[in-house]
Amino acid sequence: MPKPLIALDWGTTRARAFLISPTGEVLERRVADQGIQAVPAGGYPEAFEALAGDFQRAAPDAAIVLAGMVGSRNGWVEAAYVACPASAEAVAAAAITVNLAENTAATILPGLCCDEGAFDVMRGEETLLFGLGVEDGLACLPGTHSKWAEIRGGRVMRFASFMTGEVYGLLRNDSILARLAQAPEGDDAASGAARGRAAAERPGGLLNTAFSARTEVLAGRMAGGEVGPFLSALLVGQEIAGAQALFGRTDEVYLVADGALAESYGEALAAAGITATVTSPEAAFVAGVRTLAAGIAE
Repeated sequence: MPKPLIALDWGTTRARAFLISPTGEVLERRVADQGIQAVPAGGYPEAFEALAGDFQRAAPDAAIVLAGMVGSRNGWVEAAYVACPASAEAVAAAAITVNLAENTAATILPGLCCDEGAFDVMRGEETLLFGLGVEDGLACLPGTHSKWAEIRGGRVMRFASFMTGEVYGLLRNDSILARLAQAPEGDDAASGAARGRAAAERPGGLLNTAFSARTEVLAGRMAGGEVGPFLSALLVGQEIAGAQALFGRTDEVYLVADGALAESYGEALAAAGITATVTSPEAAFVAGVRTLAAGIAE
């Protein structure tokens, strides 16, 4: 009989905890700013108690699976990366066990590594990828460091990271462009994003087109409120072009996103003639952690 599952997506700055029924229903969920940066050395059992101790008391027979940066070198215990190509079975087999308390064990999932001329890593996103249920296709997981992954035969064959979110923050808040940027008003968001998508198609690359956010404002042809949306759309467009250069042209992408990210990436993919099949991060995580937990239990 399947057991209930307590699963934590434990990142650097934030943790998400779920109590999942044997049939996959999320019975309880919690989000807290208690990522690994907030946990002192040796403090993970106490941190787990604060995050999900009540989940465990409600379901004392539940399996406990921890994913994400908790298994990094800076986390609780390092779970070594599994090299691509990687199957869900290989990831489950490489999981490690830790003790939360006497007679209470938890499993920490490993991340993935890939060496396609440049060494790359992911930790946490692999759980979402295995939750997509995709046999063959290309997946995109937007974020601070977006991940694109090629899946063949249900295995993650290779992947690549893009610093899209982080570079946006640097350009929007800490570069010379920040001096002219303002909060969007009226149609600024839509017009700025349209300008950014068009700019991503121009020759010259990111370093040239990003500077035009300054010069267009100086020329009176772009409002300050358009600068942020322009930069966001420009960077996403460049990311998509880079992914196509690495993985080849595709007509469909499996997009793991919700809210504003799902909207902006969906629009950018549509502009590039690519259909986005969207799955929310929570749905992908729950499905993926259940798949991996089943492999651990076998």
